[in-house]
Amino acid sequence: MILIPPVVILDRSQMAENIGAVARVMANFGLDRLRLVTPRDGWPQERAWATASGADWVLDGATVFDSVAAATADLNTVFATTARPRETRQPVRTPREASRVLYDDTASGLKVGLLFGGERAGLETADIALCQGIVTIPIDPRHQSLNLAQAVAINAYEWRTLVLDAPPPNFREGDPPAPGELAVGMYEHLERELDAAGFFHPPEKTRSMSQNLRVMLGRAAFTEQEVATFRGVIHALSRGRGRVLERLARQAADKT
Repeated sequence: MILIPPVVILDRSQMAENIGAVARVMANFGLDRLRLVTPRDGWPQERAWATASGADWVLDGATVFDSVAAATADLNTVFATTARPRETRQPVRTPREASRVLYDDTASGLKVGLLFGGERAGLETADIALCQGIVTIPIDPRHQSLNLAQAVAINAYEWRTLVLDAPPPNFREGDPPAPGELAVGMYEHLERELDAAGFFHPPEKTRSMSQNLRVMLGRAAFTEQEVATFRGVIHALSRGRGRVLERLARQAADKT
């Protein structure tokens, strides 16, 4: 069985040296697919190769995206690595537990990834809401500072250990979750119609309400068919609302 390792996604990385250090530990543990979301100083950056200690193939193959949604669009399962679960109600796992889930999903033919935030601010809640769970490293609360490469190394080590131990995979039953691109399309479709119906009130809470909806729907892990069905439901409801408005308009015109 050939297992494709998780994609490593770095969101808004600030320093080229840190990207190079991440490439180095990825190569140490057999990971080679690196995606960068709007690195602060652009890409490519020569300093990254200087600190990668020869892991050039990881950096040579790195791809750049303008958003986390775009970077995860083709992936079925993505875990956000953060020390703070924030206000999202998602499953929280250790790197070891998360590696087991990613291993099983990969063995079932799914595309998986690990998302890491920038050095200073970490991940935005809106981006965490696009993921299927949270990975938190159980470090000592007296000193919770880990640099980016260390966080990647711990998760990569757990993946590598699991692969080398070669446990029998728990194959996923039924159809796989839809890739991120289809899920985001469903979220945006629902949010447009809810906005038109006046659901987001007061307006200043629109963002947090949208994130909560995405987390709730994300936990359901819709298949492609279920996404299509749910979007059909949204369309039917919006079309029905339009018919009601047309009827009310006709009634008002008749009265005049």
